[in-house]
Parts: sequence; structure tokens; C-alpha cells
Amino acid sequence: MFRPELEENLLNHDKKNKAGAKPRDVVLMFKLLILQRLYNISDEMLEEQIIDRHSFKDFLGLSSGDKVPDARTIWLFKNRVTEKGLEKILFQQFNDYLDSLGLFINEEQIIDASFVEVPRQRNHRDENKQIKEGKGSELWENEPYKKRQKDIDARWTKKNDATFYGYKNHVKADNKSKLITQYAVTDASVHDSQPTEDLLQDSDSGQPLYADSAYTGEPIANMLKNKCIESKIISKGYKGHPLRDAQKAVNQLLSKVRVRVEPIFGFVTQNMGDFYLNCIGIKRATGQIGLINLTYNLCRYEQIMRLNLLPIKK
Repeated sequence: MFRPELEENLLNHDKKNKAGAKPRDVVLMFKLLILQRLYNISDEMLEEQIIDRHSFKDFLGLSSGDKVPDARTIWLFKNRVTEKGLEKILFQQFNDYLDSLGLFINEEQIIDASFVEVPRQRNHRDENKQIKEGKGSELWENEPYKKRQKDIDARWTKKNDATFYGYKNHVKADNKSKLITQYAVTDASVHDSQPTEDLLQDSDSGQPLYADSAYTGEPIANMLKNKCIESKIISKGYKGHPLRDAQKAVNQLLSKVRVRVEPIFGFVTQNMGDFYLNCIGIKRATGQIGLINLTYNLCRYEQIMRLNLLPIKK
């Protein structure tokens, strides 16, 4: 189903002759990116594993004597997908297919966010200050090789005394199917609640939306009300205003539904090599996080079909 979109965006349709090397099949190359995200391995390791594993060759439709795409070819293809923002288009295309099967139950939605870490930067204090002020592109002008390795988009943040550096993957999931319906990517310092409006869709109208206490507040409450979305956000106590027993009881009930988003992040952490990327810049991080979410939905779809977890439209 992905071939038309991949060929339309990635093949050179203006080429006047057949000289030069024949381009790799775009679906084969796209499968490579899915394998990479499923196992969270580098381009070099992916090349090595394709040569070594029969299961990888079978998935890619390669025979033992076939030439395997090298790490440079994989990197270039991945970069082209990212540059064109194809990961978002393909994610939505697959979701349209899932919706056509009736796998989005659309009775309850859940939103949450997870950190996606990248290699930590070691900068001087004045360099960090300049980066925070949005002037990071002016740094290391006389050191081009060093500048290439500097991520000026990622940010530091703390949560429960733990320090994180990188980005955030904000997702909205269908409660019944545990499929990701929408996502947004920000740097790690952005509060969980900020991209909430970007995650909401017209189809969410009339549904309850579950979230943890990070999403409390009047702006979010008013936005959900204007969109006719029922707020099921866990209440938060404040200094001098602790939660009442009745609020704690409601929170317990809401938590039983809200917690169903955690298996999504748990699957990525335990089965897909964790939320860690070895890339630089928010554009590339957005592309890779989009592929993580698409790969998760592919895996979840396989589980639903194999275990017959939900009724499927015929």
C-alpha cells in the first residue's frame, strides 16, 4: 500500500536516460527502515544483520546471492524520507487502512508523552546559553566538523530527579485497540500539555479524553469543552489544597483507563530497543520518531490480527 506514495516522492521521474546504477526498490528500502526501528540498530549494524540473518533476508525478499544495500545507501534513503516528511504521510495512510477495518473503536482516547533521548552534548555554559536564546547556528563557525555533531534543537529537562536530554514523543491512542491515532514531536523541555491541541481531531468530538495530572488546568479544560470532548483528566493536589477523598476515588477510576497507554511505551522500550536515537536535529528526530510510531502500529496490528483481539470489518 506504501509503494505509490514512495515512488511518487522518491523516484527521479525527470531522468532522461537509463544510464547509471538502477535505483533500489523503494518498498525494499522502506522495509529496511522498519527493521531498523524495530530493533533500534545503526545503519552499519543493519547492513551487517541483513547479511547475517536469514529472517531479515526473507522479510526483505532477498536471496543469499543478492547484493545488500550498504550503510551509506540506507542513510541517504532515510534522509530523503525525512526531508520530505514522508513518515507522517505513511503513518496517516496506514491509519486510514486500520480505520477502514474498524480497528479504531473511537470510544475513548488517551494522551501521554515519553522522552526520546539522543547523545548528550557537552557544551560550555556560554554555548548553552546561546543555544537557549536560539542563536546556536552561529556557534562553531570555524569548526565545521564539530558543528555537524552538535544538536542545537534538543533540550535538557528533569523529571522525578532524573535528567533527560533530547525530545518528546506526544501520542494520542485509541483506548480499546491501543493503536496510536496521532502524534507530535517537541524538544524535551516542552511541557506535556502544550501540543494537546495538535493531537486532537474532529473524530474525537463526543468522546472522553483520558490523561494524567500534567494536563490539568483551565486552558486545556476550556479547549476540550469547545471541541465537545469530555475531560477525564486526573486531578492534581496543590500546596494547601490537597485532594479530597472523593477526588482520590475518582482518580483511581480514571487511572485504570489512562494506564492503558503505558503498554505502548512499554512495547517500544522492551521490544524495540527503547526510545533512544543516534541522530542530530529535530527534523531527523521527528522523522525517526514518526517511524517508531508507525512501526509500533504495524506490530500492534499484527497482534490484533493474530490473536483476534478486536472485531474486524469484512
